[in-house]
Amino acid sequence: NLQRQVLFDEEDAAKALPKAVAAEQKLRKVNSEIKIESIVTDVRSGNIEALLSGSDLVLDGTDNFETRFLINDACVKGNIPWIYGGCVGSYGMVLPVVPGETACLVCWLEDRPEPGSTATCDTAGVLNTIASTVGALQANEALKILSGNRDEMADGLTAIDLWKNAHQTMKIARRSECPPCGKGVFSSLSAEEETLVTALCGRDAVQIVPSSSSLDLQDLEGRLQGVGKVFRNAYLLQLGLEENELTLFPDGRAIIKGTNDPVRARSLYAKYVGG
Repeated sequence: NLQRQVLFDEEDAAKALPKAVAAEQKLRKVNSEIKIESIVTDVRSGNIEALLSGSDLVLDGTDNFETRFLINDACVKGNIPWIYGGCVGSYGMVLPVVPGETACLVCWLEDRPEPGSTATCDTAGVLNTIASTVGALQANEALKILSGNRDEMADGLTAIDLWKNAHQTMKIARRSECPPCGKGVFSSLSAEEETLVTALCGRDAVQIVPSSSSLDLQDLEGRLQGVGKVFRNAYLLQLGLEENELTLFPDGRAIIKGTNDPVRARSLYAKYVGG
């Protein structure tokens, strides 16, 4: 996805840098006077409140609705403004959420879209210009909130299709029966953590996130010598096999490339990592 990114390049990919680290390094070159903390981890119910603690605003740069519903719960509960942004094909949407003042994500969607009900980057691709447009709109709404100009925020959901030159803003009403912002019920936060296995859109890869785990990458490097081509840096370990590649992180998370089959991905994880 380098064709739609501004914080990463081919050199970062060649060095196998996690996106958070690559972004930090690039931004430090833009402004060395600001403090940046990159955290290489997967957002989940067990860590999101700690990750967002003390934040003045959250910008959504995620690629799945499970994480966005989790962000919505944590931000509404913590009274933190956040800005949803998403795009697929040439179409993008932006929704600023100010807890207690505006509609939240659940007011709009009520529940996560059913699998297969929406286009994905596998089926529709992502036009590079819509990604930058959505990011710019999100940043613009963030500046309004952080500078105390909330009255200038977009009045609802901004939807734009660059290919069809279409642009509209749809008002989203707060719902008194909305579980998070109407009733204080945060189902995403209260969900029991379990091992998550997710096919990554457009990547021919599966991500595995154990509910609770940690890896000693140095020890694992020694155990995997002779199994395949092993590469380790300060952030991750990669194991290259004939048909697959495993990228392993200290928190136990793994990305299995070369398959979209969750069963095969689990099998490879168990075979080479354990558990």
